[in-house]
Amino acid sequence: MTAPRLSRGLRLLFRAPVCLCHCGCGRLLGHRFLLLIQTGRRTGLRRRTVLEVIEYREDVPEAIVMSAFGPNASWLRNIQTNPTEEVIIGSQCFAAVHRLLREEEAVKAIMEYQRRHWFIAPIIHFALSRFVGWRYDGSEKECRRLVAQLPVIGFRPRS
Repeated sequence: MTAPRLSRGLRLLFRAPVCLCHCGCGRLLGHRFLLLIQTGRRTGLRRRTVLEVIEYREDVPEAIVMSAFGPNASWLRNIQTNPTEEVIIGSQCFAAVHRLLREEEAVKAIMEYQRRHWFIAPIIHFALSRFVGWRYDGSEKECRRLVAQLPVIGFRPRS
């Protein structure tokens, strides 16, 4: 599966949160987005990626994200090769470990995300349909199909 190409304008828009986090204003994004700092698997350079948090679990703490570009997303391949990631979320910054969520847990997180954001459900369904290449309707059956195609990852502080 090849990732959809983003226009220059969209790339700039998606980079805006990186700039906010870089200048110390990450708290403005709250727990809605996180900045993942990882090491490039080929270059060894530090890479920064902003990811939308679909669920933040304060008790653990753990931030759950989805790889919308699938298992071949650069940031995901980077953390699988060099698991020395750092996460900035809100005003917190920590060395992180990641884990891939099991199907049941991933489905539950996505269904809850859709329930919380019911007012933008058509936009979410449209965007996810574009990423997976088939019409996603938000049902539990389609959600299971979605998590089989798009990995759901949890980040928590390294102990």
